[in-house]
Amino acid sequence: MTERKPYPSDLSDARWALIEPTLTAWRQARLDRRPTGQPASVELREIFNAILYINRTGIAWKYLPHDFPSYNTVYAYYAAWRDEGILAQLNYELTGLARVKEGRKAEPTACVIDTQSVKTSTNVPLTSQGTDAGKKIVGRKRGIATDTLGLILAVVVTAASLSDNAIGIRLLDEAKDTHPAISKTWVDTGFKNAVIEHGAKLDIDVEVVSRKAETRGFHVVKRRWVVERSLGWLMLYRRLTRDYETLPASSQAMIHIASINNLTKRITDESTPTWRGTY
Repeated sequence: MTERKPYPSDLSDARWALIEPTLTAWRQARLDRRPTGQPASVELREIFNAILYINRTGIAWKYLPHDFPSYNTVYAYYAAWRDEGILAQLNYELTGLARVKEGRKAEPTACVIDTQSVKTSTNVPLTSQGTDAGKKIVGRKRGIATDTLGLILAVVVTAASLSDNAIGIRLLDEAKDTHPAISKTWVDTGFKNAVIEHGAKLDIDVEVVSRKAETRGFHVVKRRWVVERSLGWLMLYRRLTRDYETLPASSQAMIHIASINNLTKRITDESTPTWRGTY
């Protein structure tokens, strides 16, 4: 690894060891398809560190510090991993490891679904954003499905004008496709009969969990608090406080990256980078 002063977002050796096999296999497959078969000179760890830096700090690609590989190179890898599903694959692989570490089976059997509307930046095409009439937000809507630990199982990003029902159906499809053992899900009252009926077709029991009518103000809602906490975790990443991405697929990828960052720390019991205090 190139010698440079580390950033707080950098991967430790233990966290990189969880990610490296998947990225190395991906690179080898691409090299095998090349006519020359020449190995790439850039280090995959530095590429991923650069992506984590952007995800955590919220900067534009062109503002990537010069001690990382060039932003064009970093973005090219990011776009390839996004389009080929590598980031989603890493998310799901690490979710299984994190569940086993918590004493659960690798494959979840239940999930929780919720949505979050966020404002968009000026570069986001008008065709991919809309207005959430209920929350009075112009932008995009994120839908996530998590397991009962709050680990992300499925992600959907759409215009904010799309209904929770439509997003919920897509989340159920994605979650069931990736985790066939899922047979139960909890949702809030924004999800109506269409989601319940679609869940039944997939052999998933969809239960609507309502707030306690007799309790005023904030209170913890059974089951739903798990996914709401996960949405809160995402907001710790500045790239996700607003939707800056031109493509909804990039928005989903940025959520997967934040999730990968959380999962690797969870698996290795790291709350801060391991290079702290070593000088």
